Amino acid sequence: MTSSNKRQNQAKLLRTFREIHRKTGALLFVFFFVIALSGLFLGWKKHSNGLLLPQSIKGTSTNLKEWLPLDKLHQKACKIAHDSIDPQLSLELDRIDIRKDKGMVKFVFTDSFWEVQLDGATGNLLQVARRRSDFIETIHDGSFLDQIFGTTGGELKVVYSSVMGSALLIFTVTGFWLWYGPKRMRRQSKNVD
Repeated sequence: MTSSNKRQNQAKLLRTFREIHRKTGALLFVFFFVIALSGLFLGWKKHSNGLLLPQSIKGTSTNLKEWLPLDKLHQKACKIAHDSIDPQLSLELDRIDIRKDKGMVKFVFTDSFWEVQLDGATGNLLQVARRRSDFIETIHDGSFLDQIFGTTGGELKVVYSSVMGSALLIFTVTGFWLWYGPKRMRRQSKNVD
């Protein structure tokens, strides 16, 4: 293959990569913007002074032997959730987050991203707060699509993550080649001259 043919093939490859890069970017611009913005918020959630992620309040004892039984704490958290948030709030739990080192337990409800923090030893209310970071996370990872369309197996999240991950990989490869390809062509043309 002559150097002229080689150069034409490289130029053709560059044009192809440029076209893939351009079309993928135009097609997925909004999704990339949302993922980037939500990723920034998630990176800052623990440093948002409680705006995105409620701060963990310290309880009175870190000794688990002094704590109330988990079932009793759960009952208190459910009563507080109905009294403080909404009597119609679903009491389905997303998780129970035990913070032994802080003497506190968080009951995180699936409905509207609420949490109730209780002192593990006394059962006293430490805080009721909305977990905005959990909502942002559902946007970032695509699980909001499963919530909207009522799919329970997370199928839409997997499709969303696969498409976005593949697109990012394509962007990385084509972007690198758009940067490196012309440098390589210039170097080769200097070597031919």
